[in-house]
Amino acid sequence: MPVQQLVAGVHHFRSQVFKEQRDLFERLGSGQSPNTMFITCSDSRIDPNLITQTAPGDLFVLRNAGNMVPAYGASNGGETAAVEFAIRALDVKDIIICGHSQCGAMKGLLKPEMLAELPDTAKWLQLAETTRQIVRAKYHHLSGDELLSATIEENVLSQIENLQTHPAVAVGLMRGSLKLHAWHYEIETGEIYAYDVTSGQFLPLGMIKEHHSHPAPPVLASHKAPDGSGGRELKS
Repeated sequence: MPVQQLVAGVHHFRSQVFKEQRDLFERLGSGQSPNTMFITCSDSRIDPNLITQTAPGDLFVLRNAGNMVPAYGASNGGETAAVEFAIRALDVKDIIICGHSQCGAMKGLLKPEMLAELPDTAKWLQLAETTRQIVRAKYHHLSGDELLSATIEENVLSQIENLQTHPAVAVGLMRGSLKLHAWHYEIETGEIYAYDVTSGQFLPLGMIKEHHSHPAPPVLASHKAPDGSGGRELKS
């Protein structure tokens, strides 16, 4: 999309959308109070507010290549600051890590040769080394899109593990004031799969009863034997 279209969009926003929702933006001008932090990929095809049908101010969003959350102390980047701010300053009650189909970062993780001319991207993807090794050990019987899908889901769970090493998250889980959720969004179907603690699988969001009442426990168990079903067990 050329920048001229973006400028035209800004003019449309100011002349129509903003005027029609002036009360909303005046309220947002005084501060934010989102209930949910949404961590997802930088991919241009992902729009957190669109797929969740939320308004400005509803989600505190963190985006990067591959929806990564470095383990606490492993990186001095903005991810750690964003997580801390979301919990301690904004008092969010839920954190969602959402991977997506056809993720370029996960393709690069599976095929490092794709990153020969992208050294910074290759370095960034070292944060998903746990994912790569799990997939290599567990999904050797898969290939193509099936392998990519398994990698995307395993990576979301690995990032949930990393998230739980952050002090603010650990305290929130201990107090019962914070819940974690692992999602996988399929761009081509619009379906969202969520990790179900009971079955240890990613299931369509609508199939998980009382989804928001089942936080991820603070400790993740060892991985299931490779049976082709995907997913990992959690334990408290």
